[in-house]
Amino acid sequence: MKSSVMFKSWGTFNKGMNAKSIQLSFANHLEYSLSKDQYTATIKDMYQALALSARDRMVERWIRTQQKYYTQDAKRVYYLSAEYLMGRALTNNLINLGICSEARKAMEGLHVDIGELADEEPDMGLGNGGLGRLAACFLDSMATLEIPAYGYGIRYEFGIFDQAIRNLGQIELPENWLKFGNTWEIPRPEYSFNVHYYGNVKQTRQSDWTMKSEWQETSNVIGIAYDVPICGYGNNTVNTLRLWSARASKEFDLDYFQHGDYLKAVEEKNISENISKVLYPNDQQFVGKELRLKQEYFFVSCSIKDIIRRYLVNHDNFDAFPEKVAIHLNDTHPSLAIVELMRLFLDKYGMSWENAWDMTTRACAFTNHTLMSEALEKWPVSMFEHLLPRHLQIIYEINRRFLRDVSIRFMHDPDRLRRMSLIEEDDPKKIRMAHLCIVGSHSVNGVAKLHSRLIRESALRDFDEMFPNRFNNKTNGITPRRWLLTANPGLAELICNHIGEAWIRDMEQLRNLEPYAEDAVFRKQWQAVKMQNKIRLADISHALTGLKVNPDSIFDFQVKRIHEYKRQLMNILHVIYLWLTIKENPDIDIHPRTFFFGGKAAPGYHTAKTIIRLICHTAEMINRDTSTQNRLNVVFLPNYRVSLAERIFPAADVSEQISTAGYEASGTSNMKFALNGAMTIGTLDGATIEIMEEVGNDNIFIFGLTSEEVSRMKVDYRPWEFYHQDPVLKQTVDLIRDGFFSPEEPDIFRPLMDSLLNEDKYLVLADFNAYRLAHIELDRLYADPDAWVKKCIINVARIGKFSSDRTIMEYNRDIWKADSISIGKDDLAI
Repeated sequence: MKSSVMFKSWGTFNKGMNAKSIQLSFANHLEYSLSKDQYTATIKDMYQALALSARDRMVERWIRTQQKYYTQDAKRVYYLSAEYLMGRALTNNLINLGICSEARKAMEGLHVDIGELADEEPDMGLGNGGLGRLAACFLDSMATLEIPAYGYGIRYEFGIFDQAIRNLGQIELPENWLKFGNTWEIPRPEYSFNVHYYGNVKQTRQSDWTMKSEWQETSNVIGIAYDVPICGYGNNTVNTLRLWSARASKEFDLDYFQHGDYLKAVEEKNISENISKVLYPNDQQFVGKELRLKQEYFFVSCSIKDIIRRYLVNHDNFDAFPEKVAIHLNDTHPSLAIVELMRLFLDKYGMSWENAWDMTTRACAFTNHTLMSEALEKWPVSMFEHLLPRHLQIIYEINRRFLRDVSIRFMHDPDRLRRMSLIEEDDPKKIRMAHLCIVGSHSVNGVAKLHSRLIRESALRDFDEMFPNRFNNKTNGITPRRWLLTANPGLAELICNHIGEAWIRDMEQLRNLEPYAEDAVFRKQWQAVKMQNKIRLADISHALTGLKVNPDSIFDFQVKRIHEYKRQLMNILHVIYLWLTIKENPDIDIHPRTFFFGGKAAPGYHTAKTIIRLICHTAEMINRDTSTQNRLNVVFLPNYRVSLAERIFPAADVSEQISTAGYEASGTSNMKFALNGAMTIGTLDGATIEIMEEVGNDNIFIFGLTSEEVSRMKVDYRPWEFYHQDPVLKQTVDLIRDGFFSPEEPDIFRPLMDSLLNEDKYLVLADFNAYRLAHIELDRLYADPDAWVKKCIINVARIGKFSSDRTIMEYNRDIWKADSISIGKDDLAI
């Protein structure tokens, strides 16, 4: 009885949501979990103690959430993604739990700055960019909308590399985000699965004349589960992100050890654990590597087996599988989920092909994230034959049956078979993973209206004609909890003080801000918040680069992965053009401008790394010019990541979204900037088109060719003509090509400029003049502060469509069809 009372007391103490309870929990973890006191505790220790205190308050909700999913036999959504760019979790979890202000009071009572503690947390950098950050936003929204959902991915020991700028160029450093462990994760060694590679397939004919396949003599790796709680906002739902870590099935070979070869004794362990060691940087140029294929199959195999395990808790057959299981493939990286599900249904559970295929296609759905054919995964058949021989057999059989359906549907179009086949008959033969995803799913969606239209009209037109009801659009979104409430507390408080807090769960409520655009007092308060954010970012920029920037200047940002189609090159060309214009006309009326760049180039992407070098060389030269340095500065912020982005978006005046029309699938930084009150200068590409439709043509700076015009121009494009038409542009290109910005290495940018003048694959020069004129209009507007702020307020007021909550509601309504499950107070009292 006594122990029961003590247990209840401890539970009450751990659930308290007020400052005093949080203080006690913090002190308890500092002493008993970390073995520290007030004399020996470091800032990192205190971060961990507070994070554990927050986690305690999530655990009961987490357990009850999972229990209710089982007791109600809920249909569950399983989101499979090779990337999750989660960022930091502490502040976001405190906000979603509703205890952020109480936690702040608790720390203030102990004379501890909660902001300093939050800064001790490493970014959970398990993604490259937009794809991984989208997955993180979706997890937040699924929990907030009380959708029974699980994320599945890989627990990369080393995430996306840390970027440093040395000798005015990018170098890559290992990002050991797990160096001090991950406070938020719970190891689940009881949930582990064998993953098989290599070997051969033995086929025997059964008594009923069906063939039985056995994958034998394989090399095995064990996948160990690590769970991270995903807390919903304003409710008691806590969903799960399950990450898989590779472990050797054989830790140690005693025979080798006894013969004195210690390295050989642990070789299998090292080789096996490489599978979850490193996140592959994505440069939009797919290169097939066996380790990457191993990674993709590893996390898919573990996840599918775990999904089936969960299903069988409540069911003794698979009749209800598609009604209880929705498996969503985030791009082609999890495409083997289709084949693995078929393999298990056929080989382990003895289903007929027809039944297994029906179950698989009804359960699986696929999101395409690119229009660029070179970015679509295509794996050599020979690699599959060596690594995954049983899966290759299944893929061939899927293709055989599919091509017969195509032949029947389009009898007089034999070339269509070649175009649609899952096998690309080149030398070497390759498996087209996007085709596999389309054929094996009941839903295929793009991530912006333009992207989805171009998929259907060009890239995947044959499949749209084959499956006319399979394709749909789900425009991406972002979570307002992370990208306004957490990132920009000053603006969030101002908004809440005027329109309440409903927008945090329903971003369309931001429409109620629009009348305040005419309120002079509100505009002044808005400007004050923006200036505070700019001063904070200026301090961060100074600490990172050593350059002091003027917060009164226009803060102009292009921060995203460095890629040619995103056209950071056009941006830096314009910076140099503007610099030359000021030098030629010192009295020209231009508001001071600071151009910020940030983003990582994949280590093997030489052109992208050269563009970073050009930006950094240009910055060094322009920032040294005493005649212009009070009017124009250039900054490259190193190691762009989620935690830095949370400082950038609130401080931005201008958002650069300048990709070549027809190349950006959606983009989400455009949404984050607009939500924080930045004005967009952009092309009619990706979701920027839909942002323009929402905020209005007068509240955005749109320039350049449309996707249709891009297609027509590329037929007979002569970049030299644009180069010769504008003397200042010609001077800009010539200065770069002739080594003015790199006198120690005068030829390093010549190949980049030669490519621009002779090919210009992404039409930088064709769009340059329109881009330059749009910046002139932008500068004119900024000269009228009231008009500028009005438009910024309108951007925020009309950006509500781009909430990830809306996106997830559409996914669930149209594709997953899972019922929401509420976790009430009575559930927590059980």
